[in-house]
Amino acid sequence: MEVSGPIQCPFCGQKFDIVIDTSTGFQRFTTDCEVCCRPFEVVAECEPGEILSLDAQAE
Repeated sequence: MEVSGPIQCPFCGQKFDIVIDTSTGFQRFTTDCEVCCRPFEVVAECEPGEILSLDAQAE
């Protein structure tokens, strides 16, 4: 199940929603900021249908 959650770019500070597949309990992946286009790492902990924690880290 996909759920969207808010995240903030660690470079430019822009906030936007990101879609997470909550069927996987722990995830670590790279995505690009929608504004400054710089890549950053996302760490998400989930339960089915719910995002428990969502963190953005500069690479």
